[in-house]
Amino acid sequence: MRIEKKVHPEYFQKIMDGVKTYELRLADFKCIPGDTLSLKEWNPKTKEYTGRIIEKIVTYVGKTKDQTFWSEEDVEKYGFQIISFK
Repeated sequence: MRIEKKVHPEYFQKIMDGVKTYELRLADFKCIPGDTLSLKEWNPKTKEYTGRIIEKIVTYVGKTKDQTFWSEEDVEKYGFQIISFK
């Protein structure tokens, strides 16, 4: 399946440069390994697409809705961070 999503320019460029190798998204759509993530650069100032698109193959999807590792108080206090590694 091909999934199209907007990406702001500062994040799009980091993906293009190979620095950002993950996406943090609201889990309001189905996404599984093997899907193609079509990321379209979106300028929030002009509210228009720039025309740049990058496609990535999904290799892993982790969801946090039912996580039980941390208390609600700790999540509220610290939030989440995503760590990318290779």
